[in-house]
Amino acid sequence: MKTEKLVFGTLGLLGLLFTACDSNDDGTSPENPEAGVESKYIITATPTAAGSEGVADYILTTDAINEGSISTAGNGIEQDGTYRYYITTNNKFFSMLYGQGNPGAVTSYELNAEGSLEKLSDFQSETVQAFAAVDDEILLIKISRNADSPIASWYRFDTNTLQFVAEGQINTQELADKESGELAFFTWITQVGDKVYLPYFTMKGCCSDSFGTIYPNEANIAVYSYPEMEYETTIHDERTSFIGRYFVNGLSVDENGDAYAFSSSVATTNGELSSTLPSAVTRIPSGSTEFDDYYFNIEEASGGLYVTDQVYVGNGKFVGIMAAERTSAYASGNQYAIIDVYNQTVTPVSGTPNPETVVLTSSKSNYVSDDKSTVSVGITTETGSWIYNIDVASATATQGKEVVGGTITAISKLDVVE
Repeated sequence: MKTEKLVFGTLGLLGLLFTACDSNDDGTSPENPEAGVESKYIITATPTAAGSEGVADYILTTDAINEGSISTAGNGIEQDGTYRYYITTNNKFFSMLYGQGNPGAVTSYELNAEGSLEKLSDFQSETVQAFAAVDDEILLIKISRNADSPIASWYRFDTNTLQFVAEGQINTQELADKESGELAFFTWITQVGDKVYLPYFTMKGCCSDSFGTIYPNEANIAVYSYPEMEYETTIHDERTSFIGRYFVNGLSVDENGDAYAFSSSVATTNGELSSTLPSAVTRIPSGSTEFDDYYFNIEEASGGLYVTDQVYVGNGKFVGIMAAERTSAYASGNQYAIIDVYNQTVTPVSGTPNPETVVLTSSKSNYVSDDKSTVSVGITTETGSWIYNIDVASATATQGKEVVGGTITAISKLDVVE
């Protein structure tokens, strides 16, 4: 076992311990790996058995997700700590612990020639509130919520060498540039061409209304060069509330290089939802750093629904997770629709469970098939947890693999590394 320390002196990313592991962690299900396997689906699930409150997710692997069942009992790799989030990039699977303000464990895996998950690294990093793949790296940002210390710290992680390669700081109070002194809080990270776009909402960062704002009806996106992470400009619009939501991506780029920005309209002031604008989509054309006149009113097109999360599929189509009533800034939707931003239509997806029975949806990480025809999502109801495979062209969902004894939190896929 090889151990190597990475030291970042000024930003508090202290004692980062990187460990490369030679041993295998068998994350297979009863569908045992066989010679000649080319890929596996990766399912993460939180156990629901009696006495399992506060336990960590399990990483399960399977050959297929359209039928059958798999159990968390006696299978998979147990994660270290609760509140895990996942990203699959560069044919590697990264499991990241949200440390509630403390440093969190980050573990990476690949699929070896036998079809088993093999641990590549296991290290501690600062808990971050936004992370995304940018080229062959993962950009991570730890964001301050405190007006007395308005500094966001960013880190670039190389997915080839499995090491942090750079870091820096952003003064979010200066970025927000508000007379009130509110801070910018990034909702997520999106690569747009050779730059990164950071949508943000502004927040007070103090007193009894830390996440509240007096600017609920505006959208802002900070533009940075990459990999230098030098600030270039802020894209501003007042036709929608902010883009994305806390810990939720709201900006996606299509095949033409155009960036479509989704607003849920869930800003709050003094604990109350305060946005007066509808959930809508706006657009930044390829090569531009301004919104154009494109405007798509999601609530009007859907008959009153708003979008809480979305995943881009292709050809202007998104699978949106929708909700009928705003109950908080953080609640995820319980029904699905195909959102066509080119034709400005919202088509309900049939075949999913009755929204009234839905307990949880895998809104943070869903799988888009290689041919861009199907999106696989996890839906947990009062009676169990299943993968549903949504056919985008027909807007229909088919019940697939059941995860017994667990709630599905993420679905992805890895190819075998020869």
